Amino acid sequence: MLDDRELVRDTARRSRAAAHELRVMTREEKDRALVAMANALEADADVIVRENEIDTARARENGTSAALIDRLTLDAERIAAIAQALRDVAALPDPVGEVIRGYTLPNGLQVRQVRVPIGVVGMIYEARPNVTVDAAGLCLKSGNAALLRGSSSAMNSNQALVSSMRSALTEQGLNPDAVQLVPGDTHESVKHLMTARGLVDVLIPRGGESLIRNIVENSTVPVIETGVGNCHVYVDADADIDKAVTVVVNSKTQRVSVCNAAETLLVHRKVADAFLPRALQALADAGVTVHADARFADAAAGGPCTVVSASDEDWAAEYYSLDLAAAIVDDIDQAIDHIRRWSSGHTEAIISDSQTAIAHFTARIDSAAIMVNASTRFTDGGEFGFGAEIGISTQKLHARGPMGLPELTSTTFVVTGDGHTRT
Repeated sequence: MLDDRELVRDTARRSRAAAHELRVMTREEKDRALVAMANALEADADVIVRENEIDTARARENGTSAALIDRLTLDAERIAAIAQALRDVAALPDPVGEVIRGYTLPNGLQVRQVRVPIGVVGMIYEARPNVTVDAAGLCLKSGNAALLRGSSSAMNSNQALVSSMRSALTEQGLNPDAVQLVPGDTHESVKHLMTARGLVDVLIPRGGESLIRNIVENSTVPVIETGVGNCHVYVDADADIDKAVTVVVNSKTQRVSVCNAAETLLVHRKVADAFLPRALQALADAGVTVHADARFADAAAGGPCTVVSASDEDWAAEYYSLDLAAAIVDDIDQAIDHIRRWSSGHTEAIISDSQTAIAHFTARIDSAAIMVNASTRFTDGGEFGFGAEIGISTQKLHARGPMGLPELTSTTFVVTGDGHTRT
């Protein structure tokens, strides 16, 4: 009988075998499989929802926050949206085989750099069962095997989702090991996956700061680091007030349990008198509590919004709730300095009608995404036209920002000669 470590490694070996098969599949084969997976999820929706209800009931008993329960919850509408994401991925161009660059050397050698699958992509993520499907679909389309380790809080949901997708692959005559769950529900199984170097080509963590830090610092498998979303919205002196109020409220409240929700609002002092009364009323109507610096608190005194004093913890916070840190700044450079100090490098937004201010801000902010007169909620693979995303990378190597199909490929140089030898 295999021990826990060997169970994980045996699963990884089967993923690797499946990856060799996926590597040479045609786009038509992959697209048919994706559509079949989508159809299977919708056909199995009742079973998936029933299993998900077990997870959500357990989460409530354990005192899980409302934001995390929202991330965990599946219903027929969300399953339909997840299935549609698979169909959207099927409709996208296949990145495998794309020639990144090609040229002929003076000696006649033809050089082409071609996109190829990475191989086995391991995912370690928290209570978001939609990631199970998004990762499986994006990996399959890009020719990779998906080895998935969701949190124990979504165990029943993930098992139901993966069972449905594997059945669809089998019915298509494909190797179901293209999509697998890592066996085990303890932290030991995570450690075994993190040290399966040579069997797993890359790990992508999605979750809170402690999860990501643990994997980045302890994995022997290469990691693409995704980051927490301490996102900022800066309202410039030349902001359109209507736009600013709309963007700030949407960035904060459209869905609070996601990494692209705004966590900090910075307001130029010259526009504060015109902006704050309307913004605070809109935020109060949405139930937002503002964690403010002294200047912002003074300006908001007697207003409709609940305001408390901000600390350093607030400037660093990813709230996942109807809380918003806020400050008044003297100028755009003070806003930029604040963002540089506290940002997680995910998404920042500027609201301004000044092209000079916009150019100044976008040139100096070093984050994966910068929104100009648009909500931070748009930093998303689906919204960017990727069909879905496997994560939002805040690192600077290989991939940055929402990761779609091209980011799940590596490259190979194919060099063609005619009996060439080097002298």
